[in-house]
Amino acid sequence: MRWPDLPPPNTLLPFEATVRHASMTAAAQELHVTHGAVSRQIQNLERALGVPLFERGTRVLRPTAQARQLAAVVRDALEQIDATARQISRRAPTGPLTLSCEPTLLMRWLIPRLPDLTASVPDVTVHLSAGGGPVHFERDGIDLAVRRDDFPFPDEVNRTHLFAERIGPVCRPDLASRLVDGDGPAADAVLLHTATRPGAWDDWRRITGTTPDPTAGPPPQQTLEHFYLTLQAAAAGVGLAIAPYAVVRDDLARGQLAAPFGFVADGTGYHLLSRRPPEQDERDARVRGLSAWLRARTAGPETDPSAL
Repeated sequence: MRWPDLPPPNTLLPFEATVRHASMTAAAQELHVTHGAVSRQIQNLERALGVPLFERGTRVLRPTAQARQLAAVVRDALEQIDATARQISRRAPTGPLTLSCEPTLLMRWLIPRLPDLTASVPDVTVHLSAGGGPVHFERDGIDLAVRRDDFPFPDEVNRTHLFAERIGPVCRPDLASRLVDGDGPAADAVLLHTATRPGAWDDWRRITGTTPDPTAGPPPQQTLEHFYLTLQAAAAGVGLAIAPYAVVRDDLARGQLAAPFGFVADGTGYHLLSRRPPEQDERDARVRGLSAWLRARTAGPETDPSAL
């Protein structure tokens, strides 16, 4: 054997899963084995290395620094093996795809279009997951993700541009004349903010060159935790909210919201992200079908305010 210090290979999968979950029970569930089987393999690995890998306490299992170091190397090796196996395999990938999408876009754009997805791509089963920010493909079992490029994408991530972000104030249609004054909100209009995008009103003013009347004093404001709560408040007549066009398109079409100033591009955009190389995704019929559907539904009139 050329690797005299290599630990028993059959101990590495249970070990990596245990470190990742900080739980032998969770590792056993992931690997579809018993808790005892995982425990034995961890003990075998510790005997082979001659060092303890976990600090064991009452209901607590903490990996040591050496364990975290080894687990990171094992994880990298497994990912390389998995990627190479996928590249050389002649088997067509099967099973469902897990698609992660930013919560408001998921709720207000993607979910209403699931019947069309099922009809258009009947051979693809999609599991949806709400999430924003950086994507942990391996850790969370995600195949594809839709994300706005308001944070840096890792170099190794494959990305496909879907549509540009366009933003604009929205409100209940029957209140538009009262909440609007010329090129901007009326002085007494309540400006609705969201904690997840606190600079939205500043961005819109900067892009449109709109400035509030300095003699009128600060406008009344209200902040809600999530984007969809802010939009719900606007639909209820609480005030004006800055909204991305994609997530309010259906509300505008139904007459539940109005956009008195239209929409402007804010310089960001949404992308479909994948951890796999482009040529590998291209060979996967499931990914091709879902990607084509997303590109078709997010192009042209779907996200073009001039189509309203």
